Amino acid sequence: MTETIGNALIRGQSLGLDRVDVQILLCTALQKPRTYLLAWPERMLTEPQKQLYQGWLARRLRGEPIAYIVGEREFWSLPLKTNASTLIPRPDTEILVETVLAHFGPAPTVCLDLGTGTGAIALALKSERPGWLISGIDRQPHAVELAQENAVTLGLTVEFRVGDWCADVAPGSVDLLVSNPPYIDADDPHLRLGDVRFEPAGALVAERGGLSEFEKIVEQASVCLTLGGALFFEHGWQQAAPVRAMLAVGGFSRVETVTDYGGNERVSLGYLEHQ
Repeated sequence: MTETIGNALIRGQSLGLDRVDVQILLCTALQKPRTYLLAWPERMLTEPQKQLYQGWLARRLRGEPIAYIVGEREFWSLPLKTNASTLIPRPDTEILVETVLAHFGPAPTVCLDLGTGTGAIALALKSERPGWLISGIDRQPHAVELAQENAVTLGLTVEFRVGDWCADVAPGSVDLLVSNPPYIDADDPHLRLGDVRFEPAGALVAERGGLSEFEKIVEQASVCLTLGGALFFEHGWQQAAPVRAMLAVGGFSRVETVTDYGGNERVSLGYLEHQ
């Protein structure tokens, strides 16, 4: 049975799904912008479009993230391909990008993104600082493949490779380290809610109350950073104080924390004064 765009939207919302989610699913199935849905509610879906939309509604009803269903999420105005091998880029992580850009100008800089996932942070920085030499590391080969695909699609020259944080990075070879590492405690109840249920646990969960990966990175950073180089972290809203303490103990000075759009402490940074 044929169906109009208007009826398809009504049907999706009648299932209890969010209006914006329904619009994203339908316009992606149609390969049209959202404005098309409003301008042409009487247009008919083809049978393949209807079947695709129907399947996506069922997946969303099971709780699967929109970004995994449609295979894309925008970050820093960049369309990034996504899949279940990586975390879904989130708006709060743009605070990390903003903070880095506020501290580092266009002068040539060697920058390394640790735990790069989709490549979101590295690619956003490259789009703003084309003169930087930027690379990204991730433990998961599938994540590295996805990040490389995003770089090619966007026409941005960023190298991605498999690695364990910066353990195998040459000493004193990096000016700037950025990372959004796993920082959620394994017992956190939020792991059983919403989109997080479908995201890879290895990219979310860390030991010692979510702090273990920060400790590893700070220790390694003191070796691979140049003297005066900087380390920028995204972290949980209650982790700023222990992360700042780690940075101070690790030889970093000018340590500070920046809040996110909700006023929560979200990004901490420091500069390496001695090695």
